[in-house]
Amino acid sequence: MISLNHRIIIVLSSTLALLLIPLIAMQFTDEVNWSPQDFLVMGLLLFGLGSSIELILRRIKKIEYRIILLGLALLTFLLIWAELAVGIFGTPFAGS
Repeated sequence: MISLNHRIIIVLSSTLALLLIPLIAMQFTDEVNWSPQDFLVMGLLLFGLGSSIELILRRIKKIEYRIILLGLALLTFLLIWAELAVGIFGTPFAGS
């Protein structure tokens, strides 16, 4: 069984690996233009999602509740990501 510390390291390393995608893309194209703040916000979102998934899987025993909560966590992540990316709701949260 994987210990709690190992799971946090897996979530953190997965987050960093996913953040490497736009970092590498920035080296080859001008179409990807992330600031350090963009990396910070997306890193927090990804780490938060991974931590939420870990917490749900560890604490919730009934499979039905797990599926519902995992779906809600993923939906929340996707809605925040979409709002930050293109401002689908038109809130000041998305910036200018």
